[in-house]
Amino acid sequence: MYLWLQQQATPMVAGAAVAAAALAGRYGIIAWHAFKARPSIPRIRRFYEGGFQASMTRREAALILGVRSRVVAEKVKEAHRRVMVANHPDAGGSHYLASKINEAKDMMLGKSNNSGSAF
Repeated sequence: MYLWLQQQATPMVAGAAVAAAALAGRYGIIAWHAFKARPSIPRIRRFYEGGFQASMTRREAALILGVRSRVVAEKVKEAHRRVMVANHPDAGGSHYLASKINEAKDMMLGKSNNSGSAF
């Protein structure tokens, strides 16, 4: 009798394992389709969206450089270097953007005379 139960139990365990794998696969496929169908919502806006103001403000300068409005001079210089490397005119960047980046650095360091950029 014991041998008969053992012989019957093996196919039942195998069948249960196959059924569990099939249910897990089905759940995975449903979850994947739900993930692909969800709308893509940007969670963080990294860049300043919008045009430049007529005269640069401290807030706009901080947004351009990607720093807080109250920050030490070393952080301003580091941020200026990072942004300028990406937008330098010699590396294919815009002269206009480079002048705005330099103006933002001057504003944050307190060297601005509010004359605006050359453009």
